[in-house]
Amino acid sequence: MLFNSDVFIFAFLPLTLAGFYAFREWFPHNTPARLFLLAASLGFYGWWDWSFLPLMIGSIVANFALGRLLLDRADPGPRRWILAGGIAANLAALGWFKYAMFVAANVRALAGIDLAVGTIVLPIGISFYTFTQIAFLADAFQRRVRERNFVDYALFVTFFPHLIAGPIVHHAEMMPQFAATHRRAAIANNLAVGLTIFTLGLFKKVVFADAAARYATPIFALANQGETIGFAAAWQGALAYTVQIYFDFSGYSDMAIGLARLFGIRLPLNFNSPYKSASITEFWRRWHMTLSRFLRDYLYIPLGGNRLGARRRLANVLLVMLLAGAWHGAGWTFVVWGGLHGVYLVVHQIWLRRATVGGPPTFARRLAAQALTFLAVVVAWVMFRAESLDAAMAIFGGMLGLHGAIGEQSRTQGLVVVFGLFVLSLAAPNTQEIMRRYRPAEGRNTIPPRAHRAAFTWRPTVAWSLVIGAIGAVSIANLWRTSPFLYFQF
Repeated sequence: MLFNSDVFIFAFLPLTLAGFYAFREWFPHNTPARLFLLAASLGFYGWWDWSFLPLMIGSIVANFALGRLLLDRADPGPRRWILAGGIAANLAALGWFKYAMFVAANVRALAGIDLAVGTIVLPIGISFYTFTQIAFLADAFQRRVRERNFVDYALFVTFFPHLIAGPIVHHAEMMPQFAATHRRAAIANNLAVGLTIFTLGLFKKVVFADAAARYATPIFALANQGETIGFAAAWQGALAYTVQIYFDFSGYSDMAIGLARLFGIRLPLNFNSPYKSASITEFWRRWHMTLSRFLRDYLYIPLGGNRLGARRRLANVLLVMLLAGAWHGAGWTFVVWGGLHGVYLVVHQIWLRRATVGGPPTFARRLAAQALTFLAVVVAWVMFRAESLDAAMAIFGGMLGLHGAIGEQSRTQGLVVVFGLFVLSLAAPNTQEIMRRYRPAEGRNTIPPRAHRAAFTWRPTVAWSLVIGAIGAVSIANLWRTSPFLYFQF
């Protein structure tokens, strides 16, 4: 069930909101309301395919039991085995559904051995709820959590705003909020702020992202078919996908935050204008922020982080990004994409250690750094979007001018649309800046120091109501061409 579908907007969401607040009013404690929200979240997940519900429920039951064991045991030896076994079991389930066919295809190609794994359908959201629960086990091992209520834990994992495509949430930042959902204060505040953020995200998705997709998809489809891609067409496809995935993921992140806020829950910030970054390190602090946090806390630091010398630190960075690429999809294009970002980060770290440019950064230097960072990101997105290495090489060849200057696939209108969306991504305030008076996300919100004029800061006024209403009307009018979010496939 897509956030940008009519069944979600006009049926599931209003019914779930009405039921949640009704249970909260009818009962003095919030357990019935949370049970209702848990049931609604399971129904949301099962709408796609009920046959995968037992897998997710089984994963929740098993991880909750392992967490209880970690909290109850005192001997560090058995606790380490429990943690290792739990992580291995989670990764084994994820590996089977996500990578078994990929491994079998490569074994068949390299060794001629046919591993009959059959056709395996990837359960939607499995990467996100698996990582969420691995983080829970690690936190339970370090006694950072004290969760002993199964309903609360199940709701923490399945809460529908973040279930399918994140953000990857921590137990400690969510459970106190679920425990406080009985509070009757600020209902109007939460509904107004939540609907505003959701509407802005919906507009980004169905108007901006889907418009860019119309100029990216045909180019990559031709490349996948082995067609020669000209210079203008290749850059149109690469830049169109660059802005498509920006507004697609930004829109989803806003919609998830807005939906959670409707129920009085603040999700962590997951997206913060990454194309404004002046380095690849800054990019990863702004793009998919909760994935970056997970990789840092549960992979990079346990590998040694920066404690074992410069060479080991750079090796850790490269390994983490390779694994991040593989996490995004079972294909060599994703692995290469992760490797490219790993190399970018390594080069940036070496540059920081050896650069001799002194003094505070000037406007020109930051602008040059932003341009170089953006170019590197665009190149990597080509590999991320292409369906094969050969298709990616066809796009790269066109971008380098090896296949002619123009080509028949390019469209002037497409370049104009893409350029306009790119300017918006750089110049327009993001949703967190617009809503900053109302603390839209959990934790410390990373808002750039520059202050926008009051006209760009949301308030509950008639003028803002008309603006958001108009944006919502345009978004609803575009629901007829509903398309899935790009991160749903991961």
